[in-house]
Amino acid sequence: MWLGGGDVYREKVSQDCVMGLPQQPFLFDHEAATRAVESTPVWSEVEFADTRVTRHDEGLIVIGYRAHAKREGSDYHAVCTSTLQRLEHENWVVIQHQQTPFGVEVKDPDAA
Repeated sequence: MWLGGGDVYREKVSQDCVMGLPQQPFLFDHEAATRAVESTPVWSEVEFADTRVTRHDEGLIVIGYRAHAKREGSDYHAVCTSTLQRLEHENWVVIQHQQTPFGVEVKDPDAA
C-alpha cells in the first residue's frame, strides 16, 4: 500500500477503516484516506524494520513496524500499526492504520 495510489486504497482499505495520520484532519475514514493518497505523490521506495505480526483471532492480523519511505525531495520515517481483516482466502483489507512520524512535531489542533 505504501507504493500504491488511490486504486490500491479503494481495493485494500475497508469502507469502515479508521486511520490516524500526522496531518489534518488526523482521523481519516476510507474516503478521506483515498482522497489524500490521490492528491499526494506516491512513494518511490519503502523499507520496513522491526516488523511484528500477531494473529489475535482467525481472520484478524495486527502488524507493527518502522517504515522508511522515499520519494523525490522527501524522506519519511515513522512507526506504524495496521490491522487487517480477512474477507476470504487471500483477500485481506485494512480496517485500522496509524502512523507516528519520527522527528516531526504534530501540532495539537485544539491548542490556542
